[in-house]
Amino acid sequence: MDAMSAWPRPSTADVGLRVYAPTFERLLTEAAIGMLDLIASPQGVQTAQQLQRHTATWSIESPSDHGDRDMLLVTWLDEVLYRLEIHHQWLVDALIMVRETGNKPPSIEVQVSWVDGDNIERELEIKAVTTHELSVAFVEAGETMHSPWATVPSMSGPGWSADVLFDI
Repeated sequence: MDAMSAWPRPSTADVGLRVYAPTFERLLTEAAIGMLDLIASPQGVQTAQQLQRHTATWSIESPSDHGDRDMLLVTWLDEVLYRLEIHHQWLVDALIMVRETGNKPPSIEVQVSWVDGDNIERELEIKAVTTHELSVAFVEAGETMHSPWATVPSMSGPGWSADVLFDI
């Protein structure tokens, strides 16, 4: 990740992220990378960038039929955790295309780069992606989304923002 676009945010019991990106698709990618950065130790984050990369295509269907971007984010992050837990695939980058056709629920097609997750030192276990305080929003040009947290910067639009909490 060239520039930081996901920041840990305070939460009373869990751990959370605030994510910014210029497009919704990139927001999904940055949220996944930010989530994995929470899991990894600082050494693990460095190791992930140095290991041999593999590529694959992942297809994810939204559980919602209303084009709900909040739930698409949760479903995507759940898939990233599932791939790590079951297949030991540690996501290092993703190129995402959101498909919204007619009355069908939205889906995403993802070209992923991943490394062997068994080689990544971890400091945290995320048990689940929650919908508590979940938000996905588009920030219009000229608007500023102010951050209530000193460790998280404010963002000026246009772009996408998300807040997501994880059970640990």
